[in-house]
Amino acid sequence: MQKSAKIRGGLLSLAGVSVLCGPATPVIAQGKALEALSSLAPGSWEIRNRSDNTRHRICVRDGREFIQLRHRHPGCRRFVIEDTDNRVIVQYTCQGHGYGRTQIRKETAQIAQIESQGVVDGQPFQFSAEARRIGAC
Repeated sequence: MQKSAKIRGGLLSLAGVSVLCGPATPVIAQGKALEALSSLAPGSWEIRNRSDNTRHRICVRDGREFIQLRHRHPGCRRFVIEDTDNRVIVQYTCQGHGYGRTQIRKETAQIAQIESQGVVDGQPFQFSAEARRIGAC
């Protein structure tokens, strides 16, 4: 009978841990390949900001570079919220420099829609842009 009480007490303790810690974190999502971004073509891309129509070019080796257009700091931690064939949502934190949340919708391997917001070095930012591949780097 004492053994039974210990087992029940142990199960109750485990139940308490899950209540205190909240629901399980989707750790599996962190290892995903970011499908929509891995299928974007490498090369020279033009980013057109929708609010003021400014444009700038970047050389893209990997579509993951679109996640942190305003945070160029190395070592930022990312959390994948959504990862499908045509859309990615990623939240990230750059210790000491701020954080952001970016949504990227792939239209084709050469066109993507980007929405991002956050704080970089104490200054808030928010933008909506279209990225188009324009050639080789």
